[in-house]
Amino acid sequence: MREVEMTVPHLFRCPISLDLFTDPVTLCTGQTYDRSSIEKWLAAGNLTCPVTMQKLHDPSLVPNHNLRHLIQQWRQMDHRFGPDYFTAIDPLVSLKHCLQSPQSTFQEKLEALQKIQLLTDQTPSTNPFLIQIGFLPLLLQLSFQMVDPEFSQDYMNFVEQGLTCVLKLLPYGELESLNMLKQDSKLESLVVLFEHGSIIMKQSLCHLVGVISSSSSTRELCAMIGKHPRFLNLIVCIVNQNNEASETGIKAISALCCLESNRGKLVQQGLIDALVTYILNSERSLAAMAMAILEQVLGIERAKEALIKNPNGVKAVVKMVFRVSDHEGSESAVNSLMMVCRESLEAREKAIVAGVLTQLLLLLQSQCNGRTKTKATTLLKLL
Repeated sequence: MREVEMTVPHLFRCPISLDLFTDPVTLCTGQTYDRSSIEKWLAAGNLTCPVTMQKLHDPSLVPNHNLRHLIQQWRQMDHRFGPDYFTAIDPLVSLKHCLQSPQSTFQEKLEALQKIQLLTDQTPSTNPFLIQIGFLPLLLQLSFQMVDPEFSQDYMNFVEQGLTCVLKLLPYGELESLNMLKQDSKLESLVVLFEHGSIIMKQSLCHLVGVISSSSSTRELCAMIGKHPRFLNLIVCIVNQNNEASETGIKAISALCCLESNRGKLVQQGLIDALVTYILNSERSLAAMAMAILEQVLGIERAKEALIKNPNGVKAVVKMVFRVSDHEGSESAVNSLMMVCRESLEAREKAIVAGVLTQLLLLLQSQCNGRTKTKATTLLKLL
């Protein structure tokens, strides 16, 4: 038995009990412990991470399924791994220690993060190892810790690289790690980064919102973001900006709309006007997605009123009824017009002035699906 204990790799031992992990869980600091050991530590009134001694703002324990699976593999292989495994893992452990250590300078941490980003870009096979060691919660913690009010270039580089690495690792990790953003301070950091950060940071944060909105394990966090008017206003505003972040903004809004409660809040922050502006720019590649969002929120009375009130609102929807390039968005446009025209004479008049009759006739002569043609015929009768 003693011989088996001595052959247990360091990575597979709980830092508290020094025994082989049986139920590994990861803290927000990125450090992994055996569940029973860390629960005893917390039950004793300790509010810090035993290894890093960082204060635990979020005491949640996220199961480290990747490490558990790796230990099972190791056991099945009679407690042996090839030398390549530890050749790959040891440098990563050193990089993690550098990022965690209070003794490391900011420049040393920045250099460590640059190496990690290089690995995630050029050697994706290392990503599962990074997850096993607990890099995902650590990188989230570092990216959303106290914001540098001066937004120095080094700080911007650090956060940009941290967020890029997080997005690369998320497909391999446990999305529950994202729930650390439910802390008020972390959520505020997310908003400030979005407000003052670079285009790259805004794009990464939009992608992150998309991931948060896509998982049932982070649904509560999605709802919390939807209750943050400042953030919703910022993400709506970015759609109006003619830059690379506009499209990621549309995708993030589409994801946030998975919750009905978020739709009304987005409408309150001017979503309808932003979508109209986006759709009217014919070069925008996600016009069909913007049209689908518009259809989704038009079940809200305030959204209908905003669309009709906007001088170009109905015109933008009419434009999407038929496009020579493709039929994406046509059905959403027809549905949207039916919703606003059914009860509004003003909307019907605006649609006719915008050329909806011609658009519908062109659509009926096109190769669009039968369902869309049926709806187009119904709209013609309504008009």
